[in-house]
Order: sequence, then structure tokens, then C-alpha cells
Amino acid sequence: MAPRSRLSIAKADILDAFEQTDQTVFSRAELDGLFSENRDFWRLAKRTSVIQFIQFLEKSAGLKSHLLKFPQSLTRYSFGEAKTFEIIQSINQNGYFSHYTAMGLHGLTEQISKSIYFNIEQRLRPGGGELSQAGINRAFASKCRNTNNVATFRGYTVYSLNGGNTDQLGVVTRTTDDNVEVRTTNLERTLIDIVVRPIYSGGVSEVAKAFSEASSRVSVNRICAYLRKIGYTYPFHQSIGFYLERTGKCSKSQLEQLEQFPIAHDFMLDYQMSDTEYVKRWRLLVPKGF
Repeated sequence: MAPRSRLSIAKADILDAFEQTDQTVFSRAELDGLFSENRDFWRLAKRTSVIQFIQFLEKSAGLKSHLLKFPQSLTRYSFGEAKTFEIIQSINQNGYFSHYTAMGLHGLTEQISKSIYFNIEQRLRPGGGELSQAGINRAFASKCRNTNNVATFRGYTVYSLNGGNTDQLGVVTRTTDDNVEVRTTNLERTLIDIVVRPIYSGGVSEVAKAFSEASSRVSVNRICAYLRKIGYTYPFHQSIGFYLERTGKCSKSQLEQLEQFPIAHDFMLDYQMSDTEYVKRWRLLVPKGF
């Protein structure tokens, strides 16, 4: 009988180390770290590499790799099959599910989307600038910017978004239907996000349905507080006021909270609208017959 390798001898201790991490999905860097931290305790030969370590776990302990083919591909590892949302969350532990995915998590859509939106906030950058009607018209006559950081994974299209820095405003932990703990935007932050980027949210009709579904649960006070903290250059409060009024379930005082924000320019509900009508109260152009 051939002698057992040192990796085989240390297998029980290796698996115990993984169990103590309380993780189910690992990046290559995390495997490297665990290997480097424990190799002396496991009494591994100096010539044993982390690649050999991973190959051993794949062969004898059920370690599986999961490739996410973004423009810069990512590989994640799990013992046995991991759930899709676990793997996506592991892209960045500070990232969170947003837009259409958050709508699904909050029960704001009846659609079963095959797209997953995962937002990773960027560093704080100076923004703002002088707002003009000509600038608004020019920006919204153009195509909305869309991320190219996209991967196909398990039949889903995964969009990794580089969101603006909001200091994780309105981000909460939620458990999915298949018992995965994920980070996502709360109800009010989700409604704001889908107004800002309807292209990531199923379009304006789906956004309108989401507002209708949320109308009995939403806090308009919290929406207004979030808008003040984020400080958008564009007057998205006009679109939000329109959507809330359109539900027919908001009180006069609730709508007046949105009217406390400046309504100094005409605005657009979406990008590149060709046939529109004007909503005077919110100084808003919306699709005709919407």
C-alpha cells in the first residue's frame, strides 16, 4: 500500500479549519490565506503549493469551483453545491442586491427575473454641478448608461453594478426563499433606485407596479430622508411623487412632502422617450397614455 500524503493525513484538521470559518463560499484569496495560516499546524511539506491543496480538496473533499465569466472572471469555491445567491454575494461582502432583484426580494413584482443585479459602491467622489434645463434635455435624450460588467451564470444574467457611494444607505440583511442570508436595499431605497435606473428594473411599467405593491408599506418620510442624504443632482423626487400619486393610495400630506423639494425644471420619467405627455403637478414628461 502506498504511503498516505501529508494532505491526506491532515484532512480531518483541514476540514475542521473550514468549518470554523462559518463560511460556505470561498474566494481564491481566502483559500490562500487559510492555507498559509495553517500549513505548519497541518505539517505540510514546504514544497506543497496552494494549487496542490485546492486540487486535493476537489478530489477528496468535494470542493467545487464556480466560474463567473465577467470581463475580469472570478472563481468561487464551495464544498458541495452552493446556492446562486450565496455565490453572487461572495463577489463582495459589502455589496448588495438591488433594483429588479431587490424588487423580487420585497415582493414588488410578479415576474420571475432571469437577471440578477448586484451593486458594489465606489469610493466617494465629488459630484453635483449646476443643473440646467438644457443639460437635463440633453442627458435624457441619450441612451441610459448600462454596465458592461455582465456574466452568465446558471441561466442568469448577472449585472455587477458600480454604484455611487451612499455609505450603504438603506442596506439591510434579508433571508431569501431558499434560506440564504443576503444584503439588499430596503423597501424605500429600492423604490428610489428603480426610479433612477428603470433599465435595471424591468422598465417604467414594472416600476409603477412596484410602487403600487409597496404603497401600503412604504414610508414617504424615509424616502424623503434618503433623497436628502443622497443629494441627487437630477430631481428624481418629481418622478417619485408622480409614481406615488399614481398609486391613488397616498395622502395629500405624503405627496406634499415630495413637493417640498425644489421643482424648478421639467424632468423625464425615462431616457429616450419619443411619444410623451406632460404632468403639470410634477413638471414631468411621461410616456403617452402611461
